[in-house]
Amino acid sequence: MKKIALAIVVVAAAATLSAQKPRWTVPRTVDGQPDLQGTWANNNATPLERPLEFAGRPTLTEAELATLKARSARLFSGEGDAAFGDQLFATLLTNPDKFTSSDGRTGDYNQFWLPDRVFDNRTSLVTDPPDGRIPALTPEAQRRVAAENAARPAMPAGPEDRSLSERCITFGVPRTQPAYMSYYDITQSRDAVVFRMETIHDARVIPLDGRPHQGRRIRNVLGDSRGHWEGDTLVVDTTNFSPKSNFRGSHENLHLVERFTRVSPDRLEYAFTASDDTTWTRPWTAMIPFQRSRAPMYEYACHEGNLGLAGILSGTRAEERADQAVAK
Repeated sequence: MKKIALAIVVVAAAATLSAQKPRWTVPRTVDGQPDLQGTWANNNATPLERPLEFAGRPTLTEAELATLKARSARLFSGEGDAAFGDQLFATLLTNPDKFTSSDGRTGDYNQFWLPDRVFDNRTSLVTDPPDGRIPALTPEAQRRVAAENAARPAMPAGPEDRSLSERCITFGVPRTQPAYMSYYDITQSRDAVVFRMETIHDARVIPLDGRPHQGRRIRNVLGDSRGHWEGDTLVVDTTNFSPKSNFRGSHENLHLVERFTRVSPDRLEYAFTASDDTTWTRPWTAMIPFQRSRAPMYEYACHEGNLGLAGILSGTRAEERADQAVAK
């Protein structure tokens, strides 16, 4: 009986200490807003869409997660080729003896240039639809995307024939690619929040003062954003995208609603819902957890170091000269 009584006392004491432990609360700015400020990183390993191998399964088992982590340590901890975006997760599923870039002509980054990935047990970043997959393109969008691909010249006449990111203009929003300069710096004031993206140093200045969206005739590559608070969540509504914007086939009709919620000292949950009834058969939502970074965000000197675009164009001109010489 004494042992039982002692056990009860120990359990009760533990429960009392747990109850007395203060719960984490969201820090506030001087204006009383939830403080989202700082540098945040997206180095997630979770793929955007759920692989077919995990159909019907939103989470991995602990054993499956441990296996993927071990494979990642074996394949991507040295000087081998880098795996970008969802290519890493897909490679871990096939478990090759060695990962090699699919580009056999120009080479690739090696893994040294990319940060370590952060694993969790989710099988997709997409949370809605429940199958973890991006909804199908509408018939209209299928025709449009096919026409855009057909109109894209195989031999670019100039930089305008390449993508906005290759031209160092923007990676656009929302940016879902992890682990490639995927860092974000947030600064707040009472009436605005500024999101600086490491890649191409885009800065989104988002008013919080209740002003309406600008007229539909004024369109921006990053859209026209307005923010407000819903409890401790910052909600950003973005419309009026430019026809030159391109998020997975959606252009000027994209409607983006983003939600930023700080859930711990080192975790900021970023969820976005993308809607465009001219592109997808239904809206869809994804959630990307950002991790706090203690390191500063460095300059992404895109134009100054854009040797890739120069190489593409000069290589194309060389191929044209070679074709002309053969024709003669």
